[in-house]
Amino acid sequence: MYLIQQLLFISLSAIAIFLFSKKIREISRNINLGKAEEISDCKLNRWKNVLLLAFGQKKMFRNPLVAILHFFVYAGFVIINIEIFEIFLDGILGTHRIFANQLGSFYTFLINAFEVLAAMVLSGCVIFLIRRNTLKLKRFISKDLDGWPRSDANYILIAEILLMSLFFTMNAADRALQLKGNIHFLDTGSFLISGQIASTFNSFSISSLEIIERSAWWLHIVGIFAFLNYLPYSKHLHILLAFPNAYYARLEPMGKMENMPSVQNEVLLALQPEMANANLTETEKRFGAKDVTDLSWKNLMDAYTCTECGRCSAACPATQTGKLLSPRKIMMDTRDRIEEVGKQLATGSKNEINKSLLHDYISVEELRACTTCNACVQECPVSISPLDIIIQLRRYLIMEESNAPQEWSVMFGNIENNFAPWKFNPDERDKWSEQ
Repeated sequence: MYLIQQLLFISLSAIAIFLFSKKIREISRNINLGKAEEISDCKLNRWKNVLLLAFGQKKMFRNPLVAILHFFVYAGFVIINIEIFEIFLDGILGTHRIFANQLGSFYTFLINAFEVLAAMVLSGCVIFLIRRNTLKLKRFISKDLDGWPRSDANYILIAEILLMSLFFTMNAADRALQLKGNIHFLDTGSFLISGQIASTFNSFSISSLEIIERSAWWLHIVGIFAFLNYLPYSKHLHILLAFPNAYYARLEPMGKMENMPSVQNEVLLALQPEMANANLTETEKRFGAKDVTDLSWKNLMDAYTCTECGRCSAACPATQTGKLLSPRKIMMDTRDRIEEVGKQLATGSKNEINKSLLHDYISVEELRACTTCNACVQECPVSISPLDIIIQLRRYLIMEESNAPQEWSVMFGNIENNFAPWKFNPDERDKWSEQ
């Protein structure tokens, strides 16, 4: 019987790890479809970002209460899963609480610490579930989240509540069996929370308790494997990607736009045709970005890291004044598009081949609503920059499609002819001050 359980556990583990690895490789391949970008400067500052933004969740603490609850859920869930290592070894080796003998009383201390954290995770998830579905915060009821995104957030919270409940049930039944003197259940000492629950199992027979304990154990580990494989399809992928994304965050002052050497070369060639044969940097095939493959790998990592929390859109003046732009939607659309492109490459499908990120996913109206104020970049807890994608798409509109509002075209013409945005003779550029 135990051998069958071991073989079943090993098979289940192998399938879960294989499927998870396959999806992670697919996501890595999709991110690498982006253009090359060298990000290797100021390593000390980058590690500082990882510690403060990813581990410490510095930006979350602008709202202390929510930040503390989120930290409980995040830190608790990560630390509790250390116990998964023991469950994993028990499943493979056919043992039960393999570290209990080696660690002695310290083992009981660890389990009690895990239970306190599990209680914090459980409480935090319940509060967040109620908050998300009953308080009707504007950023949670936005049409950006209609359909799957809104359900996704609820599924994750419910899954974590169930996993923590199974954790307590497993420990409580285990402790009840210890108290009844079952030879297969080593006395580990009382558990802080599940020990109290165990008292409710006094009237249960040993066989019933074994069924409860084994059922909770199996459901817990199967739930962990299911959660592991759900993660890459969910916005909660940020649990993994927040750390590299914080490391590769741009360190330049916000508002500084990246120069395009290819544009500079085009201008030089227009002004000095004799430079055509000079040793200039090769021009880009396309100015700006039309599709996800025109963006950098960092932009695509940003899209996969997005938590869909909506803090960017809540801070965006365009969003708040009713304009079509939503920075959160920009990131969600980018991720949806790269997923579609990745599937086409994997299957060799020609379907939707004429689609692109610009126009088919993100409209011109959305892009023009952006004021480039950087509020979205400032507010993002995991160092995502929707603005960088917006700017690159707008560059394509202007430089490739010559698609600009009339007011912009007049300004561009004035700059080209008069060297200033105003329609004055270059020698009279100071006349504007007299108006």
